[in-house]
Amino acid sequence: MKRWTSVGLMAVALAGCVTQQPWTPTVDTFNNDARSQYVSRDMEECRRLAHQVSGDAQQAAVSGAVTGGLVGAAGGAAIGAAFGSAGRGAAVGAAAGGIGRGVQQAQRSENAFRQAYVNCMRQRGHTVIN
Repeated sequence: MKRWTSVGLMAVALAGCVTQQPWTPTVDTFNNDARSQYVSRDMEECRRLAHQVSGDAQQAAVSGAVTGGLVGAAGGAAIGAAFGSAGRGAAVGAAAGGIGRGVQQAQRSENAFRQAYVNCMRQRGHTVIN
């Protein structure tokens, strides 16, 4: 039982280690001489705004891991009880649910960050390739 409990705790901890990558969009300054001098400034301001819009990926991962772990533990306990070991089922369910939901929430936050960043740069008149 201790082994399964530690697996569940490790899953939640690993899901909390997800952070947003230091990603920046690729900006094409060709034929855009009027705005090219502002690329660095706009990138910094847009990064800050994108973080405000998307939230923190690590916080989203932890929140998702906790929610997924609770739901997974309940489902795993029910399935485990049918096979004679509710505790083991709960531990496996918590680990699977925690990791899955934590990664899913972190990915949503990361996607929102990237989309907000690109939108901001385009709104400021830059040609963004990715």
